[in-house]
Amino acid sequence: MVTLLIILLIIFCIALGLFILIQNPKGGGLATGGGTGSNMFGVQRTGDVLEKGTWVLLTLIVVVSLAITTIGKSGAGMSSGSSKIDEQINKVATPSPIGGGAPATTPATTTTPAAGDTTKK
Repeated sequence: MVTLLIILLIIFCIALGLFILIQNPKGGGLATGGGTGSNMFGVQRTGDVLEKGTWVLLTLIVVVSLAITTIGKSGAGMSSGSSKIDEQINKVATPSPIGGGAPATTPATTTTPAAGDTTKK
């Protein structure tokens, strides 16, 4: 289920990018030179359709993202009960066979100088 939602999210993101790239600039900036010629012959009607499509795709992206988050937090998307990452985290560390099963030695403790020794080296 999560995989399907992620695939849909990727498709919606690509479509949104294409919708934004297809749109004509709304004016301002560097596009102010020939603004009257671009609004002739029904360009405004096409712009409305592309703008509405952009808002619809944006809404779909938000809804699918929230659905993925909700399913991920609730754990409903898990098919086998636990993931490989959870198995690696919960795996108990086994002792290394290189040591031969010998008991671990404690590190040598450092000796402190005797109380009466005041000489400096």
